[in-house]
Amino acid sequence: MSLAPDEVRRIAKLARLALDADAVEAYAHDLSSILAFVEQLDAAPTEGVEPMAHPQDATQRLRPDAITETNTRERFQAIAPAVEAGLYLVPKVIE
Repeated sequence: MSLAPDEVRRIAKLARLALDADAVEAYAHDLSSILAFVEQLDAAPTEGVEPMAHPQDATQRLRPDAITETNTRERFQAIAPAVEAGLYLVPKVIE
């Protein structure tokens, strides 16, 4: 698929992009090359290929789900200006 300069200008307008008039031809060429590559990818035979989340059969190393710090909530709420029912109270900022 080849894009004409008028199509590139229209796409830029729809995307709210400002294009330099001198660069429109170059953008048309570059975008046409990208679309041609996508067409090549679309032509690849993919029947019977299972979708996968990652190209390698790897698992993520996870740390153990264990508590590593003590609960200091009461200490921090003791120095807070206003606390109610375990929640910090802040001034209203939206009317």
